[in-house]
Amino acid sequence: MELTTSIMMYENGEINEVNDVLELFSALIKTGLAWKLQGFFGRTARHLIDINAIAEDGTIIYEELPF
Repeated sequence: MELTTSIMMYENGEINEVNDVLELFSALIKTGLAWKLQGFFGRTARHLIDINAIAEDGTIIYEELPF
């Protein structure tokens, strides 16, 4: 799925599966878009990094969020 489509689906609440959210934010971090889009995306990406769900380079560490 195209990244732009995934972002719009996420914003519309159409992406709810944990793995899909992790994949989206992994791609946003890897491309650097997490830090260029609305602040929400950067804050969420930073949170996922801080809880060790995604590494600084965008690699998914957990298959499911640890909460």
